[in-house]
Amino acid sequence: MKTNVAFPSNELALAGILFIPDDHIDDRLPAVVISHPGGGVKEQSPSVYAERLAREGFAALVFDAACQGESEGVPRGLENPFQRAEDIKSAVTHLATRDDIDPDRIGALGICASGGYVPYAAQTDHRIKAVATVSAADMGSVIREGLGRTQDPAVLTALLDRSAAARTAEARGAAPEVVAWIPDNAQDLLETAGRQFRETFEFYCTPRGHHPRAVQGWVLRSVDQLAQYDSYAMIRLIAPRPLLMIVGSEAETAYFSREAIEQAAEPKELCVIDGATHIDLYDRDEHVTPAVTKLTEFFGKHLAG
Repeated sequence: MKTNVAFPSNELALAGILFIPDDHIDDRLPAVVISHPGGGVKEQSPSVYAERLAREGFAALVFDAACQGESEGVPRGLENPFQRAEDIKSAVTHLATRDDIDPDRIGALGICASGGYVPYAAQTDHRIKAVATVSAADMGSVIREGLGRTQDPAVLTALLDRSAAARTAEARGAAPEVVAWIPDNAQDLLETAGRQFRETFEFYCTPRGHHPRAVQGWVLRSVDQLAQYDSYAMIRLIAPRPLLMIVGSEAETAYFSREAIEQAAEPKELCVIDGATHIDLYDRDEHVTPAVTKLTEFFGKHLAG
């Protein structure tokens, strides 16, 4: 059973979907906030996980970040990591004030970029009692160093110059400069591109995972906010609340979770899904199923009544 909901975040109305177990009657439910990847929307991978967690007895709230999807906010496509963290906290607030949710049994799950945003939000929001990620990525590191940390430092300098110029141009009345998450000529690049690019294209740009509100582009001046953001700088603050990070054994992004787990304090766990890539864990049943089994065990234990 699912219901459309809305709730405020920094005075912007966020659009969400609340999944409730079909057999729910009167008792207050444990709940999980699920936050979407960069460029994604609530109807994609978050809903895949929300539907399955609802079958296991959890309420699950998915939502579009501010300035994205069906949520309010301009400029459209702004990827502000600090607002993304505030959106997660606001989703927790929405659940904590509902009569059908137990405010003392709320967890959070972040996918891809939100695998950075959720731990970042949870570091200081003690209402989040259990923290989990799937295919986590630190967007600050990606902007500063590139995926795999192979980016020439000159790239960041140039991006910051462009970001600064874009701020001034917007102040003078220009439209926000938007950079495509997946370029228009992506089809031509597939033969020579790496696996991460190919699989991202396949998920977002084919019937497999395409959604009309997803991957429309991000506002260039997001760069200066992303560049100063570090998902896991204070990850030890999550303890003594539990942390679970799930990765695919074949994921190019797995180093983010491995390093974050090393920095985190107990209780913590890294779960590796054998054979899975980063994108496989968005929707491939053979990989999502063991991930959900692990999440059910994790949230079941730590959000128990």
